[in-house]
Amino acid sequence: MQSQPMSQVFNANSKLISVVVPVYNEAENLQPLYDELTQTFQQRNWPFELIFVDDGSTDQSFTELHALHQSDPRVRVIRFRRNFGQTAAFAAGFDHTRGQLIVTIDADGQNNPADIPGLIEKMQQGNYDLVTGWRMNRKESFTRRFVSSVANWIISRSTKITVRDRGCSLKVFDCELIKQLRLYGQLHRFLPEMASAIGAKVGEAPVQDRKRRSGKSKYGSLTRTPRVILDLFTVFFLLSFFASPMRFFGSAGLISLAIGIISGAWLALAKIYQGIAGGWEAFHAYEIGNRPLLLLAILLITVGIQFLMMGLLGEMIMRVYYEANGRPIYTIRTILE
Repeated sequence: MQSQPMSQVFNANSKLISVVVPVYNEAENLQPLYDELTQTFQQRNWPFELIFVDDGSTDQSFTELHALHQSDPRVRVIRFRRNFGQTAAFAAGFDHTRGQLIVTIDADGQNNPADIPGLIEKMQQGNYDLVTGWRMNRKESFTRRFVSSVANWIISRSTKITVRDRGCSLKVFDCELIKQLRLYGQLHRFLPEMASAIGAKVGEAPVQDRKRRSGKSKYGSLTRTPRVILDLFTVFFLLSFFASPMRFFGSAGLISLAIGIISGAWLALAKIYQGIAGGWEAFHAYEIGNRPLLLLAILLITVGIQFLMMGLLGEMIMRVYYEANGRPIYTIRTILE
């Protein structure tokens, strides 16, 4: 049977598309972005809404957004009191979406809205919950591309999730997935990992990368690299040990305890052996109290006990998290009744 064109299939479902756009000092880029977004959706007769999140802009961005809102009721604007960062902007946009499909895109014009239908088609063909863009022929400097490639390789190796471009903001989500994601820190960079952790199916599709129309990059500064690295540790821990922190802390504690006990026992046995071989004087002369190995053994035993206690506290906190808030320890894709 011949498949229907994507536009017919999508219109038959009558799904509203919500586009979330974080904005920070992008006044000159907003009108061109609005024009491209509306043209993309109107050409296909797709219902849509545009949610611009003003992340504490100090230029005329809010004035431009207010004008867009006045001219088009499909434009909704959320204005922060100060700059909270891109993750907070995405989170606020997600909280206020009404669509069945959620699209995220940068306000600087580097993402091409004409690529959105291709991401939606990829989502429908592969039955994905999240499809992220993979920027081809990137227009950034060699340094930024190199750092991004290294970061993507490290994250893929750490999380076992192969995504070639985590820095691309152009993504399409199923609304049910968005409801189950909680963002903080710089975790918007790890949305594929967070989605995969709850059982979502993640896909990737090539998209265009264009030069910024005007202004300078605000969200992509290399100075954010240390924070991203720290968030990577957070994501790795959440993916591997969130439901059972004792597995992490307990393992580290047992290893530390074992090494400490073996080191201490070796010193004690060495002193006893000296006593057996040379008598009381040799036993008394063989000192272990001032040896670094003894101090290391005591330190490792103490650290091991602390790790075990941290694991127990983590398990208690997890039970409070799930039981007090009535949260399940699973996520459901579909129920047939």
